[in-house]
This record gives sequence, structure tokens and C-alpha cells, in this order.
Amino acid sequence: MRTLEWDYEKNHLNMIDQRRLPGEFRIVTLTDYRQVIAAIKDMVVRGAPAIGASAAFGLALAAQQSSAKTIDHLRKDINLAAKELQATRPTAVNLTWALGRILAFADRYEGDVQGLQQAILLEAQKIADEDVIINKRMAEHGATLINDGDTIIHHCNTGALATVDWGTALGVIRTAFEQGKRLHVLVDETRPRLQGARLTAWELSQYGIPYEIICDNAAGYFLSTGKVNKVLFGGDRMAANGDVANKIGTYMLALAAHENDVPVYTVVPTSTVDLSIAHGGLIPIEERPEEEVLNLQVEGKLVFPKGAKARNPAFDVTPSRLLTAIVTEKGIVYPPFDKNLAQVCK
Repeated sequence: MRTLEWDYEKNHLNMIDQRRLPGEFRIVTLTDYRQVIAAIKDMVVRGAPAIGASAAFGLALAAQQSSAKTIDHLRKDINLAAKELQATRPTAVNLTWALGRILAFADRYEGDVQGLQQAILLEAQKIADEDVIINKRMAEHGATLINDGDTIIHHCNTGALATVDWGTALGVIRTAFEQGKRLHVLVDETRPRLQGARLTAWELSQYGIPYEIICDNAAGYFLSTGKVNKVLFGGDRMAANGDVANKIGTYMLALAAHENDVPVYTVVPTSTVDLSIAHGGLIPIEERPEEEVLNLQVEGKLVFPKGAKARNPAFDVTPSRLLTAIVTEKGIVYPPFDKNLAQVCK
């Protein structure tokens, strides 16, 4: 199934609970937009494209829950819901993009309340369906960069679970493998929530792609051996100059790859590009609860001393100078990014 899917018979949203993987494959049912808010905050769903689609369906639920008798009242209700959804994850721009698209659609709509309620759901479904198409296009473009026999370091999770289906950077790897290219993936574990070790490794197992999990701080060693051919990762927001905010640890990985002359590719849909932000220093960085860091256990015991404090930024920004190219659904973008990225997005 898709990472998230609308059930048209029961009129609710189904979603894979990514917190349970790989130990348990569990589907959660969401019938209220506030449940969507909680799912995004608690990382039941994660990944910029999946968050965007989830938010769109959240507005569909908000519209259906509304008791509005007029179009203006319904628009007011979904705008209030959009503000609540917007506050869940500040870094992922797909969230803002999807909410803006639904609200703009609602403003243009001419008809009655019931018609708009149904139309918002269909627009959310369009966003979800388009995400799959876009991901496959990116994968086809990106697969041209992958050679037979490549060893690739991949950070975080950018597969089907991070999107509605197929994936961004991991979608590129999957497509190249299905084209018959022999690949080996070194999977960064991606502390503190271990999206690489838990989710990417699980997805690669499903596809039959050979992989090994490595500690995040081992990436530099493997890059220095000359046996790694490429580094691939996704992105949650990209500035107009190509600076990209991605899961924490991406910046260090890109630095080590650049030092060792290993190509670095980020794979993002154009909906992740925020041309209103000039550079990565202006991207808001989400800081999550310290418990995600401090809850680490070994042999059933907490690792850290009692009373320890922690910092937990969810993302860092990789400067565009460290990127070899940016893969989008409209093609592969090469430097100068500040010029070429805007042309592609237009």
C-alpha cells in the first residue's frame, strides 16, 4: 500500500505507523484533522512529501468535520485548521506548499458547501497521486547518474515511506537496481531516531537491494577508502541558491564526501524548493524534544547519566557548494544553482 491512503468507503485516512517499523507493520486510521496534526508531530508520518500530502488530507478531514452552512464559513474553518497544521513541522516546505495549494483552490471554488468539501478531498488526492508520478520521474533522471557496480552512501530515509510512494533519493537507487545495475548501499543509521537503520534498511530488504548499516560517524572512513562512488540524500527545504536543509548529519556527510572527491547528489521535487529564501541560513530549523536523544538504551539500560541534558536539532543545512547536482522531476540541475534552479522551477 501507499504510505498514506484515503479510504473512500469509510471516508477516513489510513497511514503506515512508521514508529513501529521494522518490528511491526501497523496501519493507523485518522478520522479527525487533529489526529493528522498529532501524527505529523509524533512522526507517525515523516518525510517532506509525505507530510505535505498528509496535511492536504488533513484539510479534507477538517472540511468534512465543519458544520458550516456557507462557503465563507467553511473557508474560515479550513483556514483555522491550516494554521494548526502549519505549526507542526517548520522546516519541511512541502507542508506549506500543500496547505497553500488547498487554500488557494478553496478560494477559487464556486459552488455550495458540500461541493467544496468533496472538491478539497479530490484536490488532496491529486497532490498524493502527483507525488508518485513526480517521484518516478525523479528516479528516472537520477538513475542515469548511477553506474553498474556503484557503492552508495545514503542518509536518513527517502524511500516510499518518506513520500506517498516510490521515494526520492532511495527511489533513484531502487530504479537503478530495477534497471539491472548491481549496487551496494551503505546505510547511515541516522541518529537519533534511526530512520536509516530502521526504515531505509527495511525498504532495501523489501526490494532485495544489498546493503550494510553503518554508524553515522563511520561515513567519513568509508569515503576515505576510495570505495564509495556516490552520496545520495533527499531534502526538506531548498533555498533559491541550492542550499538544502535535510536530516541532521547530512552536512557532515557532504563535507566528508567533498573532501574525498565523491559526488554528492540531493534528490528533491521542485515543491521542496523555496525560491522566497535566498540562502540556507534563512531556513527555520526544527529542534525536537531532548528525550529523542536521551532515551538511548543498551542492554535495557539508559546510556546517559541521570539529569543529563541534550540538544536535538532535526535538520542541518548543506551549502550548495558541496553539491555536485540536484535531481528534480524536471531534470538534473548543475551549478550555478542560483541561476539554473530558478529556471527549472519556473
